[in-house]
Amino acid sequence: MRLTGPLRVVAVLLLVGLTWLLASTFFGEDSGSAVRHFFSGASEEPTPAETHPRRYKCGLSAPCPPKHLAFRLVSGAANVIGPKICLEDKMLLSSVKNNIGRGLNIALVNGVTGELLETKSFDMWAGDVSDLLKFLRPLHEGTLVFVASFDDAATKMNDESRRLFEELGSTAVKELAFRDSWVFVGAKGIENKSPFEQRMKNSKNSNKYEGWPESLEMDGCIPLRPPLEG
Repeated sequence: MRLTGPLRVVAVLLLVGLTWLLASTFFGEDSGSAVRHFFSGASEEPTPAETHPRRYKCGLSAPCPPKHLAFRLVSGAANVIGPKICLEDKMLLSSVKNNIGRGLNIALVNGVTGELLETKSFDMWAGDVSDLLKFLRPLHEGTLVFVASFDDAATKMNDESRRLFEELGSTAVKELAFRDSWVFVGAKGIENKSPFEQRMKNSKNSNKYEGWPESLEMDGCIPLRPPLEG
């Protein structure tokens, strides 16, 4: 039987209402957008809340300029979670690599090429400071020195070891004390004080952990040095 004009309008309205009800059942509360998507077939652009910020080398929020090295240092958390040293998206020192230890964790890097030279840890609670001195004394001009503390980095420090770090650009090492957290990037032959250094003092009033301050995290971009003449 052919529907007349008014009946045809009523039938169309009933069909639309039924379609809307089915869409609500299948797509949930946001039926309006779901129905539009269902009929149009177009995909909606993600909202800003749905997008994730892009991360760059070593987790930096922005890329480093050309001829710069991206780095991130994380000191140890109490005596439980070990430190990390990342350079150009490569983990140089970490618990996973099993090359960290209590005290000072140090990575030496060629400041001209960015090549890793050596990694080593020094127990500054029960170790021998002479091992640290033998490590720092012969550094070549332009060598980058990355340092991250773990547990206690200062007990075995003596005047010469502090002076050697000062020559690398440190200003905090002269005050570094028992169980302070410390991260530092310096260089052999640096003319000014390093801009890459943080220290968190061990204090009962402000410690995040019982007997230890909170972990420190520092990142940035270090310019490569031009090749040394001669």
